[in-house]
Amino acid sequence: MHADGLEHPVQIGIVGLGYIGTTVGEQFHHHPDATVRALCDLDSDRLKACGSEFEVPAERRYVEYPTMLADESLDAVLIGTPHTLHYEQVHSAFEHDCHIYCDKPLATDLEHARELTARAEQSQQTLMVGYQRHLQTAFRTARERFTDRSPRWLTASITQDWIDDSRGTWRLDPSLSGGGFLYDTGSHVLDGVLWTTGLEPESVTASMDFHDDAAQVDRRAHLDVRFTNGATGTFSFHGDAPSVREHIHCWDDDGAVYLEGRQWGPREVREIDADANEYDPYIDFRTEQTRADAFLESVRTGTDPPATARDALRVTALTEAAYEAARTGDRVPVSPME
Repeated sequence: MHADGLEHPVQIGIVGLGYIGTTVGEQFHHHPDATVRALCDLDSDRLKACGSEFEVPAERRYVEYPTMLADESLDAVLIGTPHTLHYEQVHSAFEHDCHIYCDKPLATDLEHARELTARAEQSQQTLMVGYQRHLQTAFRTARERFTDRSPRWLTASITQDWIDDSRGTWRLDPSLSGGGFLYDTGSHVLDGVLWTTGLEPESVTASMDFHDDAAQVDRRAHLDVRFTNGATGTFSFHGDAPSVREHIHCWDDDGAVYLEGRQWGPREVREIDADANEYDPYIDFRTEQTRADAFLESVRTGTDPPATARDALRVTALTEAAYEAARTGDRVPVSPME
């Protein structure tokens, strides 16, 4: 049996055939418990190419998302569109009783994120957000450390040649991206820290350098965060650097846990004791689920997905507060729920 007692594979519609739509879409296409039934994208060439790849006939390829939802009998949708479009598309999917895999961020407006979180928590439908660090063995191993303790101080940073990588794309258009490097790659780092540590942000100050004259698309951001348990943390995001490097260091009363890596490969986890000795926990990357595996398991069992709407709400609340802090120069409270 499958989702909601269905005896057939989960019928999935994909909206947005960029990197997420095709990468996660391919996982669904090859999964025995799913069928990619319909596709939606504004680019006719992409529709044709992906239709051929995912074996979706021309009559089930759409340029308008509402039409796809109205015309097709879908169990679930994969939303891989630009950030600012997520709210309306997730809302519409709920209205059509679809389970939802939505790429991060869930929303670029705090009120929208609150609304979708409340809707998800009252619904029988699964809403999984694309924060894939929740599936990565290194982050899951580090998270185990904080089941019975909390960090007191942390630093986190990531670099990427994001400005050059994003030229000519929607990522440098704030009407579609909702912001800059912080809302894109930086969102994964914020989520990774909050989910791994269980910390709740209380307030933030920030400074940013912007790529555009309107000061909406940040190329560099530095955040100083205070957490509700008294811990503090700094986050540095540099989107105009030569390569991808990520460093997350979380210190508690007994030592620290380090998460580090380069490019988009697996992250390494290391534990530091009070005498500065280092230990490498054994981790088996072969046990990791794909995003499609995790989503379909949640749909079938009715359990929470690895990355929930509430996880995403915390990230949006901190991100929006950071932009406000950078523009005003004030320390801004972080309030996920009103």
